[in-house]
Amino acid sequence: MYRIVRKKPLNPTVTQMEIEAPLVARKAKPGQFIILRADADGERIPLTVAGTNPGEGTVKIIFQIVGATTECLNHKEEGGYIEDFAGPLGVPTETEGIQKVCIVGGGVGCAIAMPVAEEFHRLGAEVTSIIGFRSKDLLILEDEFRACSDRLIVMTDDGSYARAGNVTVPLKEMLEAGERFDEIITIGPLIMMKFVTAAAKPYGVPVTVSMNPIMIDGTGMCGGCRITLVDGEGHRTTKFACVDGPDFNGYEIDFDEAMSRGRMYADFERHAYEEACSLFRKA
Repeated sequence: MYRIVRKKPLNPTVTQMEIEAPLVARKAKPGQFIILRADADGERIPLTVAGTNPGEGTVKIIFQIVGATTECLNHKEEGGYIEDFAGPLGVPTETEGIQKVCIVGGGVGCAIAMPVAEEFHRLGAEVTSIIGFRSKDLLILEDEFRACSDRLIVMTDDGSYARAGNVTVPLKEMLEAGERFDEIITIGPLIMMKFVTAAAKPYGVPVTVSMNPIMIDGTGMCGGCRITLVDGEGHRTTKFACVDGPDFNGYEIDFDEAMSRGRMYADFERHAYEEACSLFRKA
């Protein structure tokens, strides 16, 4: 059992928790994730490590309430416990040799992008961060990004805060003006990462994307998190995000296949979420 040390709502649908997990806190690095179960009979879900405090022995997680498990998790309070908290899993984000980086985060994906930006800042790299949200009400982690970025650009789709438009707008402006980065790292919805990759391609800037498909065991045995990579000659290779990733070369990802697989369980997830909400209302 793992104690919930702190709980904080970041917006109406996104919650931050700090979990007492000393062994994970000691080993986890930016880009890695954990797999948790809220209760003994609950499903496993992957959540990216959003920060650690090794001295206190805590791990920060940020999750969006989209399904039954996250609804259940969100009903737990400080001082309560979750059943399992396994990790760290996955390969840490590569930072060696990168002196100038652009971090592009979208929505709740900013929870994954933020510790990556913090790590590059700690290592002395020049960090440009672009973060985007549908509206001001969904904005999260602005102060945290500002603290670790040499330049921060905030975008909202509806123009209710900061600049109007999506994250590719300022990225294209910078690239067209001749700015170059050692790496662009983008984390967010698949469609966003697809278009960030497309925007960077004419300029030959390396793009890393963080793939977080459905995961079950986190060890590569179930195959649920498989993705397809396509090289420059059209050769297709299957990889597993839990053990080979979650970071991959954006130019090799078959985004259309990944988006198709991501929609397969949408109706099931919605039904499970509605059932969970009904149970909590009756309780």
